[in-house]
Amino acid sequence: MTEFAEFARSLAREAGSLLREKLTGHNPVYHKGDIDLVTEADQMSEELILARIASRYPEHGVLSEESAEKNERAAMRWIVDPLDGTTNFAHGFPFFCVSLALEREGTVVLGVVYDPVRDELFSACRGEGAFLNGKKLSVSSVKDLSASLLATGFPYDIRVSPDNNLNYFNALIVRAQAIRRPGAAALDLAYLAAGRLDGFWELKLKPWDTAAGCLLVAEAGGVVSDLQGGAWKLTSPGLIGSNGWIHGQMLDVIEKARSS
Repeated sequence: MTEFAEFARSLAREAGSLLREKLTGHNPVYHKGDIDLVTEADQMSEELILARIASRYPEHGVLSEESAEKNERAAMRWIVDPLDGTTNFAHGFPFFCVSLALEREGTVVLGVVYDPVRDELFSACRGEGAFLNGKKLSVSSVKDLSASLLATGFPYDIRVSPDNNLNYFNALIVRAQAIRRPGAAALDLAYLAAGRLDGFWELKLKPWDTAAGCLLVAEAGGVVSDLQGGAWKLTSPGLIGSNGWIHGQMLDVIEKARSS
């Protein structure tokens, strides 16, 4: 995986540099929904990433947030979020990232999440551990939910859908030490892998939000499951990630909130 990893890290840095430059300039914003945005920077970052992949690996498939899927039957598929945290970016709030993952025959084998504001590059290859700027990562050792710092997010249809995470948030906020809502799931998962968060959960995420970050968590020694505690898949409608110690405690709280 060395060649693919070097390519992904370099590409994430290149796209991130573009986003960093665009952050302080004029960025046209377009609406995909009432609160779901896409910016010119999203599109420029995606165009750059897709062009580099097509040039280097034309036979590979690509699943990206803003474009139609390419080479759907390819054994190797890149899963791309050119700008995770678009709403943050559009407001000049400096918490966003580029997320790249490589899937081989249905299994994610490589993940890279790059935060261009802090110049932090999180990367993992399956079976080789997770790293931040070359330093090996490990999840936290917090064992009690009441002492845990969690993160979450809310779906774009929060205004109209009853399945909006507010019930789980209300249940967990009184059980955890604190909850943060930074606004970029891929970076939240990278922070979980780095031990900066102890747990994370969210609903209605897409593969480009989770592919790289979930591999980071697993390779750093954490646990990822669906909201019922079953095996997590790219197509799962929700996920819970944790350091492992508090996973069962989070699942218990979520199950009680679901049943109430």
